[in-house]
Amino acid sequence: MNVFVLNCGSSSLKFQIIETDADLIQSDSDRQLAKGLIERIGSEAIITLQVGEQPPFKGAAPLRDHKTALAYVLTKWMGSPETKIPGVSGLSDIHAVGHRVVHGAERFKGSILIDDAVIGGLQDCIDLAPLHNPANLKGIYAARELFGPGVPQVAVFDTAFHSSMPETAYLYAIPYPLYRRFKVRKYGFHGTSHRYIAFRYRALTGKKRHETNIITVHLGNGCSACAIKGGKSMDTSMGMTPLEGLMMGTRCGDIDPTVIDYLVHKEGSSYDEIFSTLNKRSGLLGISGLTNDMRELEGEAEEHQDRRAILAIDMFCYRVKKYIGAYIAQMNGTDAICFAGGIGENSITIRKKICADLDWLGIKLDDSRNRHARGKEMLISADDSRVPVFVIPTNEELILARDTVRAVKSLPFPC
Repeated sequence: MNVFVLNCGSSSLKFQIIETDADLIQSDSDRQLAKGLIERIGSEAIITLQVGEQPPFKGAAPLRDHKTALAYVLTKWMGSPETKIPGVSGLSDIHAVGHRVVHGAERFKGSILIDDAVIGGLQDCIDLAPLHNPANLKGIYAARELFGPGVPQVAVFDTAFHSSMPETAYLYAIPYPLYRRFKVRKYGFHGTSHRYIAFRYRALTGKKRHETNIITVHLGNGCSACAIKGGKSMDTSMGMTPLEGLMMGTRCGDIDPTVIDYLVHKEGSSYDEIFSTLNKRSGLLGISGLTNDMRELEGEAEEHQDRRAILAIDMFCYRVKKYIGAYIAQMNGTDAICFAGGIGENSITIRKKICADLDWLGIKLDDSRNRHARGKEMLISADDSRVPVFVIPTNEELILARDTVRAVKSLPFPC
């Protein structure tokens, strides 16, 4: 099946066309046929489109909304005679559409075929993810209209993988009726990434799902850690929203909630303004005062010994190390630690700092392996490390494509 994987943000549209099928789910025979990203939707949009390994096409066009952006991809690009996507000559060669949906709350604990009832449920989740679910819904509305009723649509949820967390992990220590009435609890995110990492770990080690006891660390502009025991998520760092947990590119991560009320009074700001600061102007950007890009911070730290760049990096690594230690305690040990995400996959320095001084726990990196692991799937720990450490580049889109096939064909969801 050719699956059109769609991930819509508030002003962006990211897609991939992936060939996968039930017979290929446990193999590495999937093929990414094309991919693209449209940014700044609502004005003069920036467009990047690529077929296979060919050089990407880059351009700009006035695209007023997500429907217009998707139509651009499907008609002006995919439908163009100059565009030759292997196995895809037009819309008739797209067999299903898989949508990334950030929040499924407690209602959606797995990927599901989209119908009117599901859309109603997604609308009910908007209060829990006001920045994300409305954009995801825009993509669903546009795809249903442009692909037509004959092409099945599937919702794949960031939160679903973490639905296996026990109450002790997902409940907050606030009056229980607040959970019962308003569903105030930890949900966790990056679920498709953590699932993929666990799946590839099993492929690398030959372990079964029930034998998989690992800590996965997704480090990018958004960051999260996950304790996976028996192949299931038992705890994760993000909470009711993606703001909780690790320090991130622009998000503060864990913070005393009293700070919010304190700043409202001291700054004379509204609660919305403070939350905007915590989400968009904190983290690496807030501490360094320079950027949320770890590559630039590493350059400033190395070349100019910028004190605040160094501080931001050290704080970032400290928070990750603290969560790894907590999850090792919660799981009574771990069989492996797996790094993913743009930072986790590519930053030699960050991985080294996080794993430094963990030898009492049996964690020891091999410097040569770590240096060579830039975006590569490989073991980076030393031979005498009691706990193996891996770099496993994530592929959330592949999980979305495979889940779409499973949902369309009513197959089980093994990973």
